[in-house]
Amino acid sequence: MKRKDNFFVYIIQCKDGTYYTGYTNNLHRRLEQHNSGKGGAKYTKWKGFEKLVYKKKHKYFKNALNEERKIKQLRRKQKIDLIKVFARTKRKYQSPENGK
Repeated sequence: MKRKDNFFVYIIQCKDGTYYTGYTNNLHRRLEQHNSGKGGAKYTKWKGFEKLVYKKKHKYFKNALNEERKIKQLRRKQKIDLIKVFARTKRKYQSPENGK
């Protein structure tokens, strides 16, 4: 039986400017948990949720887990570069009419 879930790797910018990287099969729910301080990671409870700065969808759990591990091994400058590329790509594909 195939799973129909998608898995997301994401990076959150915390209120102190640090970054938290995670993965989930329900990005909306997970971000709500981080934002509310209920059910999110201890790190984001302590540092405070600011905004989502990166997300990438994966079809398979293993791929998401591998990407999360790779991102967590990056130095801060490398994470910032990854976030900048994501932001440019996101803007490139947004329609001026509807912002999507």
